[in-house]
Parts: sequence; C-alpha cells; structure tokens
Amino acid sequence: MITLQMMPPLMFGGLVLAMLIGFPVAFTLAAVGLSFGFLSIHLGFFDLNFLQAIPGRIFGSVLSNELLLAIPFFTFMGAILERCGLAEDMLDSMGQLFGPIRGGLGYSVIIVGFILGAITGTVAAQVIAMALISMPVMMRYGYNIRYITGVLAASGTITQLVPPSLVLIVLADQLGKSVGDMYLGAWGPSVFQIMLFAGYTFVLGIVKPDHVPAVPITELTLTGWPLWRKCLMGIIPSAVLIFVVLGTMMMGLATPTEAGAMGAVGAIVLAAIHSKDFSTKGRKVLYAGVIACGIGTMIGIFMAENLLFKIFFAITYAAVVWVCLEAVRIPELRDLIKQGYQSTMRLTCMVVFILIGSTCFSVVFLGVSGGVWLEHLLTSLPGGVWGFLIFINLFIFFLAFFLDFFEIAFIILPMIAPIAQKILAPVVGPDAALIWFGVMLCVNMQTSFLHPPFGFALFYLRGVAPKEVKSSDIYWGAMPWIGLQAIMVALVIAFPITVTALLDKPLNVDLNKIKIEVPQIELPPLDFGPPAKQ
Repeated sequence: MITLQMMPPLMFGGLVLAMLIGFPVAFTLAAVGLSFGFLSIHLGFFDLNFLQAIPGRIFGSVLSNELLLAIPFFTFMGAILERCGLAEDMLDSMGQLFGPIRGGLGYSVIIVGFILGAITGTVAAQVIAMALISMPVMMRYGYNIRYITGVLAASGTITQLVPPSLVLIVLADQLGKSVGDMYLGAWGPSVFQIMLFAGYTFVLGIVKPDHVPAVPITELTLTGWPLWRKCLMGIIPSAVLIFVVLGTMMMGLATPTEAGAMGAVGAIVLAAIHSKDFSTKGRKVLYAGVIACGIGTMIGIFMAENLLFKIFFAITYAAVVWVCLEAVRIPELRDLIKQGYQSTMRLTCMVVFILIGSTCFSVVFLGVSGGVWLEHLLTSLPGGVWGFLIFINLFIFFLAFFLDFFEIAFIILPMIAPIAQKILAPVVGPDAALIWFGVMLCVNMQTSFLHPPFGFALFYLRGVAPKEVKSSDIYWGAMPWIGLQAIMVALVIAFPITVTALLDKPLNVDLNKIKIEVPQIELPPLDFGPPAKQ
C-alpha cells in the first residue's frame, strides 16, 4: 500500500526516470504530474477538485505573467545582435588592440564576451559568433588549441550571469524578487568572474608563454587613432544600448518588459548602423536624433519637462522610426529580422510549455505534502546553512549534466525557494536571502553549458570548429574554466557581500518604538441652541 509519505520521493524518482528516457521535458513534467495526480485521487489523498488549481495557476501565474513578457524581447535582441556584424568588429578591433601583449587575443575574447553578454543574453549566439571569428586567428598565431576552445566556450557562458541575462529574469520570476535587484546582485560576481578568467590567462602567459604568444606588431593592420576609433565605434553604441536596457530599469524609469522592448528596437538600430547599405540620409537622421536626445535629456535634468523637452524627444523618436524603416528596406537586415522573429518564437514556446508542465508537476507535488518532505530533508542536513548551500550547489551541478537551466529553474526552484528563504535569512537578511541564493545558482548553472559530455557550449563549439580540432581538445580545454567557475561559486558562498554590496540596505526599524503623532485640530464649539430662523 502506498502511503502519503511515500508519494513525494516516488514522484521525484519517477520524474528522473522519465527524463532519462529522453522524452521532451515539458511533456514529461505534465505526464508525471497528472499520472501521480490521478493516482493520489484514487488513493484518497485529495479529490478531483484539487486539480482545478492547475488551469487556474497556468492562466493566472504563467500566461498572465507580465514579467515573462521580457523573455521574447531579450531573445529577439540577442538574435539580431548575434548576426549583425557587431561581434566581428569588436573582436577584430580588440584583438589588434591587445594582440601585441602575451595572451592578448585571449583577453580580447574575454572582454568582448563580457560586452556581448551585456547586450545579447544568449549563449549560443556568443559561442558561435566568437568561435567563427576568433578561432582561426588564434590558431594562426600559435595559441594552444585547448586554451582556445576553453576560453571561447567559457567567454560565451558569461552571458548567463551578466545582466540582462534571461536566466536572471527567470530566476527573479521563480523566486518572487524584482529583476532590478537580481541584476544589481549579479554585477559583483560578473566582474569577479572576468577578473578570474583574465588572471588565469595572465598566469598561463607566465608559466607557459608558448600557449598564449603575442601577435607580432608587423601583423597589425591598424594602429594609433584609427585602431582606437574602431574600438570606440564598437563599444560606444553597445554602451548606449546597455544603458537603455539596464540603466532605465535600475533607475526605475522602465519595467523589465519596457526595457526589453527598447532593447529590441535598439538592436534593430544597431544592426542598421553596422550595415554597409545604410544610407547617408539615414546617418544624418540618426545624428539629428542623437543630438536631440542629448539636448532633451539636459532639459529634463536641469528644467521641468516642458514643451521643449517633448519636442526634442519627439525628434528622437522620429529618428528611431526612420532608422528602423531603413533597416526594413535593406534586404539583408529584413531577412535578419525575420530570423530573429522565428528564433524568438521557438524559444518562447519552449519556455511556456515547460512552465505549463512544471505547473502540473508542482501542484500535485505540493498536494501530496512534497514541500513538507523536501523541507524536512534539507533542514536536517549536517552543517546548517553551509551544509545546505554545499548540498544544493552540488545537486544543481549534477542536475545540469542532464537538464537545461530553464528546466532547473522551473522544476527545482519553486520547491526549494521557501526553504532557502527560511535558512538563509539569518545570514544576509530576509530581503537579500533569495537574491544571494539566485545569483549563486546562476553562477553554478553556467557550468551546465561547459561540462562534458552534455555542455551545450561544447556542442556549439564542435559544430563550428575546424576538423583538425579534436573533440577531446574541446572537452579537456573546458576543464580549467569549469574549475574557475567552481571557485566563483565558492567565493559567492563564502562572501555574500559580492552579491549584496549593491543592494539597498535594509532599514533596521523597531516597530514597537514607532510613534505616529497626529496634530490636534481645533474645532469650533458645538452650538446646541435652537435652529436659526430662515
């Protein structure tokens, strides 16, 4: 006889077994959840009315979730930017700028990976674009093949952590925290991870200089101001787009969905700027829009939002519309936008179906007291807070061998988030507990793209690498970078301030000492005499 206490471990085991078969995760989740739901009804653990919560939650928490609307916008932005030529220009200019120093091409890949991560948000785009551009150049100048494959795969996964990462948006939604706070918490680990990657390249240049040789100065095609100009032409538009997306969100001027929409339009503008077919008239209109935006911003800062402010920003909006129409007029960009729509639709449909499946599973799991079982399991671990964190991170690390980050976020997080809030709140406070936990898992889940044999970044790299690059070189090349990411996870666990430093400090207020003083209002004396005659 199956008891109520046996149902949660049976559900979890059944889910793992069904996933090992290789059936699509979204349908596996729904099938396991509904199967155990009908079994629970048969055994009398709950009645059929309980399952009415599933469609209610799907329509109320999934399809009506405004935060998840940001995912299509950011996906479209990444799809446009990955093919518009921005990566090629930045890698070429950065490679020539850092090339003459030992390990310079590696530094350029790491820096460009960080910048692209802040404007694309997609791993596949980054790994493929950087591998196609940088791998032949690095091989030509004698870089160690395992270093090449490792740095390209690792730099592509940086986009998992650097805002505006899709992972952070999903984590914020599942943990019930604001996207802005999740982004603020991720900046510290993002910068530290770049420093770790650059530090490893620097040490390798000292220990094994033949693995990361310098590019001869005679090989450079640009020097001096022309080189700096090309670097700035790649960095400045990217920085503007980063501010439009992240700055407006963190300043409270836009919601994540609104910021994503602006980023999608900005990606089309950036693609048009980088197109060789962009007209001279279009450039003049763009410059006029930039100048009008600058003047309008100054008016808004130093003066009230008057009619002049509205006129200048109307000019800016008209310039953006003009540039977007120019992009549609260019056949190459028109095809690019169409491809962006298609890839966005595929990813959005995948996310929605995984959410529907995970809702079916989680409702039934909670209905058979799965939350109580899981809380008892995790709170009874030895080591207290640190034992909990080490166990969860090892658990997520091994799950990432088989599951995508979307699946981990939608299946596992809803179960462990309440427990994490309860356990971690005494360490960093109730407000920052889930931010710290979410960023920590985000750093951890980066490894899901790197570790053999199922790391998607390695698959992407294998697909575009020349035939002379062996698969064993790709797998062994990723190992040191997995170690660096593991060090980053340990740092985030040991030093929560790497996440919480930029967050708003909680207000330490004793509610028992709050006094609300209401000023006394002197009313005229009441007149109880006879009413006045009309």
